[in-house]
Amino acid sequence: MQCSALRKNGFVVIKNRPCKIVEMSTSKTGKHGHAKVHLVAIDIFTNKKLEDICPSTHNMDVPNVQRNEFQLVNIDEGFLNLMTQDVPDSDLGGLISKDFDDGKDLLVTIISAMGEEQAYFLQGGPQGRL
Repeated sequence: MQCSALRKNGFVVIKNRPCKIVEMSTSKTGKHGHAKVHLVAIDIFTNKKLEDICPSTHNMDVPNVQRNEFQLVNIDEGFLNLMTQDVPDSDLGGLISKDFDDGKDLLVTIISAMGEEQAYFLQGGPQGRL
């Protein structure tokens, strides 16, 4: 996709990492070149800030980002029992384990892009309630 067609809150690949665009600005065409687009984006897996400056006519890769929700069935030795997903090593992983041990029905959202997957969001309530 052309750099000029990208939009804030969209996705782009910067330094081989799938990112969500948080800021975009365009400089005017100069005497010696094309208009430039300055992108500020956040890696969707590591939350690290990445930046890139490219000509507005430059083609950029856009990752295919998917979100899937899975019912949490069990946690066995640090692994989520939902389509073979691992419990994340982050604060979210601790929250998932605690809420599961407290007997809550949990729905875990998994985000995937470029061959990576990660538990991204957790929602749930007490077991047996709808």
